[in-house]
Amino acid sequence: DTEKMEAVLEDALVLIVEKKISTLNDLIKLLEAVAKSGSPLLVIAEDVEGEALATLIVNQVRGTFKNCAVKAPGFGDRRKAMLQDIAVLTGGQVISEDLGLKLESVAMAQLGRAKRVVVDKDNTTIIGGSGDQKAIRGRVEQIRREIIDTTSDYDREKLQERLAKLAGGVAVIRVGAPTEAEMKSKKEALDDAISATKAAVAEGIVPGGGLALLRCIGAVTEEEARCEGDERTGIQILKRALEVPVRQIAENSAVDGGVVIARMIEGKGNFGFDAGRKEYVDLVEAGIIDPTKVVRIALENAVSVASVLLLTEATMTEIPEPAKERTLEPEMSM
Repeated sequence: DTEKMEAVLEDALVLIVEKKISTLNDLIKLLEAVAKSGSPLLVIAEDVEGEALATLIVNQVRGTFKNCAVKAPGFGDRRKAMLQDIAVLTGGQVISEDLGLKLESVAMAQLGRAKRVVVDKDNTTIIGGSGDQKAIRGRVEQIRREIIDTTSDYDREKLQERLAKLAGGVAVIRVGAPTEAEMKSKKEALDDAISATKAAVAEGIVPGGGLALLRCIGAVTEEEARCEGDERTGIQILKRALEVPVRQIAENSAVDGGVVIARMIEGKGNFGFDAGRKEYVDLVEAGIIDPTKVVRIALENAVSVASVLLLTEATMTEIPEPAKERTLEPEMSM
């Protein structure tokens, strides 16, 4: 599709190869069988070059059969795992010499199948893979166990991406607006929403509106009783800081922050202040929530910055000049 700059293959066969494909001899028997079947072919490999690439192009141009070649995702062991994911999803096999499988002897039965494949310059989307559902569920459970066992945040993120693609699919959200400025604003808001959702999936949610921090004051007060001196002073500062989000939200709504804090401390569960409606509600039921991870990291970072400032011997700041009084120019008469 030259207009959309994408290739679309319907009821496609999927060849999954771990290594580079460069010579025609590796593909000739398979391509003859594919041409007889009349099905389009998607080739996923480390790379496709030389005679192999030229042959695919010639078959595409002559209309012998539709085909598209894409580079395999990822690198190293992660690439091997992702290719196996694709194989399970499409019901095919990864052609790998490590498994004793050679490209020149590949049979049609070893190819995967998909109802639709969409390829653009950045992404390949496989829709309606013909893989066995039991095998897919087994692969999903295996990835979930790996997510639990890993200690690396980076590995966990990549495993979660694989899980989403295998279990839940991939959603494409298109953002548009009359002007570039509005579109940029919408895109940034969408990015924030996606990040917040990922954080919520990672560590869950807490009531918003500053209530979660306010509920922490009780635990901090218990710790205060066991401390003295500078430590106790620090805890007292932290207690006041935990009230600030609620106070600021209330004052932004032209409501007394102290009154709101007192009411929320007296309340139970998710009882809190809805600044939009200026009333007290169950915050979770009202949809006023925060990702736990966001609240936690914000507090940790605030404590870290405050700690650095306490160790600083001198700071530089810019004092704004006092506003000058405006004087009216005397009227001139002619």
